[in-house]
Amino acid sequence: MARIALLTLEDRTGYVIDDELAVNELRQRGLDAVEIPWSQPGVEWSRFDLVIVRTTWDYHLRVDEFLRTLAYIDDSGTMLENPRALILWNLDKRYLRDLEARGVPIVPSIWGESGTAMEFAALFAALGCAEIVVKPVVSANAVDTFRLHAPLDPSQLDALVRTFAGRPWFAQAFVQSVLTEGEISVFYFDGQLSHAVRKVPKAGDFRVQEDHGGAIIPLPLTEDVRAAADHVIRAVTPAPFQARVDLVRLADGTLAVMELEMIEPSLYFRTDAGSPSNFADAVERRLAAAAQRSETSASATGSDLPCLHVD
Repeated sequence: MARIALLTLEDRTGYVIDDELAVNELRQRGLDAVEIPWSQPGVEWSRFDLVIVRTTWDYHLRVDEFLRTLAYIDDSGTMLENPRALILWNLDKRYLRDLEARGVPIVPSIWGESGTAMEFAALFAALGCAEIVVKPVVSANAVDTFRLHAPLDPSQLDALVRTFAGRPWFAQAFVQSVLTEGEISVFYFDGQLSHAVRKVPKAGDFRVQEDHGGAIIPLPLTEDVRAAADHVIRAVTPAPFQARVDLVRLADGTLAVMELEMIEPSLYFRTDAGSPSNFADAVERRLAAAAQRSETSASATGSDLPCLHVD
């Protein structure tokens, strides 16, 4: 029986986590699936066939420790999904620049590190808008995220300078459709489309996360949304085991990437009855592919052994 660990966080208080739906589906298929806090000491990772980074939603508070855990898992020889190299790339929001270079439309952005009050005040003109969002390049759950209107008062400028002192950040034009249409999230498992939701902020807010009162609504996929999301996934090679493509509609109607989440995306299994099965299908495909690689490697090694002739 294959053993699968889904990494989570120790203190789940206040979080909406529905990974038990996927765990139950895996168990029904005869797979030994368990959720384990990523920071739990003394775990013998080599006893698992597959470790999946799932609801590790506090990792951004201890990034170095989190990355050490992933290195331990890698060193144990256990398959890690998504792979550590992909997680390292996705950890820094500057991956958006790479996607843009590959032809993927992104929300207009400016990148910087530290910054003076004058530099932050100039972002509105540089982005050509009166409202912007500034956030760290490594963050989660809208921590240290600022929604700002021009002109900025001295206290706001001071807060920006203090918050990002010695830290890289990026600024994006605020997309007004977030307040009405919301963000569109499209989910892929093993490169195959699974389901989609629309995330809409509560009245008077712009943050779409449930923790901040956002509403999560199942979304039937339209042709334009699917084409835009597929384009993003094709820009990542090899295909990630799990990915959430967050899209927003710009003023000209273009669907642009807000984020491509491949570390610990909320997958909203409860919004789509078929999604736990889609997830489990992807797990079984990855396990089968790993087994095939192992058999091929064993066969190749065997073929290199010297032949023994008995006279």
